[in-house]
Amino acid sequence: MKHILVLGGTGFVGAHVCEKLVRAGFRVSVPTRRAVNARNIQHLPGLTVLECNVHDELALTQAMAGVDGVVNLVAILHGRPASFDRVHRLLPEKIANACKAQGVRHVVHVSALGTDWRAPQNCPSNYLRSKGQGEATLMQQLGWPLARNGSARATDRTGLTVLRPSVIFGALDKFLNVFAALQKVFPVMPLAGAQAKFQPVWVEDVASAVVRSLERGLSGPPAWDVYELVGPKVYSLRELVELAAMLSGIGHGRGRPVIGLPRWMGQVQALILGLMPGEPVMSLDNLDSMRVDNVASGQLPGLEALGLSPSTLAAIAPTYLLADRSGDGLLGVRRHAH
Repeated sequence: MKHILVLGGTGFVGAHVCEKLVRAGFRVSVPTRRAVNARNIQHLPGLTVLECNVHDELALTQAMAGVDGVVNLVAILHGRPASFDRVHRLLPEKIANACKAQGVRHVVHVSALGTDWRAPQNCPSNYLRSKGQGEATLMQQLGWPLARNGSARATDRTGLTVLRPSVIFGALDKFLNVFAALQKVFPVMPLAGAQAKFQPVWVEDVASAVVRSLERGLSGPPAWDVYELVGPKVYSLRELVELAAMLSGIGHGRGRPVIGLPRWMGQVQALILGLMPGEPVMSLDNLDSMRVDNVASGQLPGLEALGLSPSTLAAIAPTYLLADRSGDGLLGVRRHAH
C-alpha cells in the first residue's frame, strides 16, 4: 500500500483529497500543529494524524520517512509579503529538500491559476508572485528544467505535478457561500472587481486530479507536468454573486442589486474589508490578483488530460447552497455519529 503525506490535509480541499486517497487504497498521513485541527478527517480508515510543524524542516523530513508521495495544499490568501513568501516559496523549498533526503518518488503541488513560474515577478499580486516563485523553487530544487512547458522525464529525480486550479467551489467553500451570506444581510451588493473573470472548478474534481496525478506519478518513471484545473464555464464576479443568490433562493432567486465599483472605489472597499477583524472577505492583494483573469490559458492540459470531466457549477452549487450537504460521504460519518 502506497503511503502519501498530505500537507494542508485539514483544510477545505485537503479533507476531500484525504477521503479520495483513502477510497483509492492509499495509506495517508496528515501533519498538523494540533491534532484537534484534524477532527473532521481523523476517522478516515488508514489515515494517521501527526502533530508536526511543517515549516520545521527537520520535523518535515522526519515525517516523510517511508513516504512514497507528497501532496502540498498549504496556502494563504491574505497576509504580508513575508507571510506569502514563507508559505508559498520557503515551504516548497523545504518540501523539496525533505523529499530528496527521504527518496520520495512524487510530489503533487497545488498552486494557482494566473501565476507564472517563468516570470513570477510580472504577476500583479503578492499571492500570485509567491505562488509562481514556489513552483519555480520546487522545479529547481528537484532538478527539473524551467525553460519549457509540458513534461520532461528522468530516472534519478523526484517526480512533480503542479496543479493550477481556478477558484474552487463546493460545500463549506468560502466563495459562493460568502456571496450568499452577504446577500442575506445587505440590501445591495457594492462589488469591487465586478468584471473579473473566473472559471470555477469543483473541489471534488480538484481532489480527483490530485489522486490521478499521484497514481500516474507513482506508476512510471519520474516526470514533471503542469495542469490547469477549471470548470467548463467562465463567469464574471458579478455573475457569480448573482448566481449565488439565485441558487440559494435569496429574494426569491433575484438576489440583491449588484453595484460594480470603479477601481478606486474598489480599492477603498478592499482596504476597509482587509482591516476588519477576522479573515477578510477581500483585501487589496485579492483585488490585485483579479487584474489577471482567472481562466485557463489553453496552453496547458486540463482535467480531461487526467481522464476527468469537469463538473458544472450550476449543477453542483444548489446541492449545498439550498441544503447543507457537507456531511455526505466518508466525511459525514463523524458528523452523523453525534
